[in-house]
Amino acid sequence: TQAFEVIADEDTHPDPRVCTDLVRALARAAGPNGMVGGQMIDLAGEGQSFDQAQVTHLHLLKTGRMFAFACEAGAILGKAPKSIRMALRSYAHDMGLAFQIKDDLLDVEASSEELGKTAGKDVDQDKSTFVKLLGIDQARDQAEMLCDQAINHLGCFDDEAEPLRAVARFVVERGR
Repeated sequence: TQAFEVIADEDTHPDPRVCTDLVRALARAAGPNGMVGGQMIDLAGEGQSFDQAQVTHLHLLKTGRMFAFACEAGAILGKAPKSIRMALRSYAHDMGLAFQIKDDLLDVEASSEELGKTAGKDVDQDKSTFVKLLGIDQARDQAEMLCDQAINHLGCFDDEAEPLRAVARFVVERGR
């Protein structure tokens, strides 16, 4: 909740409209059609079998919307045109799904020490994951494809977006 305090503060941006846009974007990303909604679906879905579309939707809400806000907030602050905001949102969409697939892979491939959290928890809780649905190799291929797709969304930025490209690569390469 402190994030709302920070982005609504007049020191964040002198234009109250920009602060309002930031608050609205964060509220949407965090609320029932964002992280909270995704978390609710995730908890309610333990022991159930979701198909790929349902798992994708869950992770777009749970993780993707927060990534999208993080990417789009700078564009809101800079009063960037909608086309730039859409490119960043699309990047975050694909990068967020790649992140989640890699998280699912790490849950089955890495140790608890490497993860910094309990490994194998998704299997123990009978969660529907991309690895459970696709298998390890296909999940890895899907994460790579989404990483490439995310990077392609940044074509309008030239070299300015190299840090975002590096983040997308890191997302799928972590734990190797």
